[in-house]
Amino acid sequence: MSMKFIEKNPPRTFEVGYDKKGIISDCGSMYLEADEQITLFTEAGGEYDVTKKDWGFYATPSLNGRLAGFKLKAVLTKNRYDRYFIMILEEGKEEAFQKYVDEEPLQIVAWLDSAENLNELDSKLNSK
Repeated sequence: MSMKFIEKNPPRTFEVGYDKKGIISDCGSMYLEADEQITLFTEAGGEYDVTKKDWGFYATPSLNGRLAGFKLKAVLTKNRYDRYFIMILEEGKEEAFQKYVDEEPLQIVAWLDSAENLNELDSKLNSK
């Protein structure tokens, strides 16, 4: 068996958010075998890969390499219930992202978007 996509038509919808509510549409499910990859595209031409391995997933392309090359950057956030999320911000959408962070509200824990930021985080974690 190889990659399999199961479309949900109509999509399953559900409410998200705490103070400001929104609706998410779950459009389908993707099943991958080890060493298979899917690529998601932005309207601006950015690419986001997810790769299945026999041990789990590469959840992102290299944070300070391919992801940055496609004008995307990762950020680690935390919500009010101490749940952590890695979010991928599209270049040029910083204002919309900051509005979302403020409305939820979310705390930005660390930017995971440059060698400098990643090396600083690495140093902090390895100095303990």
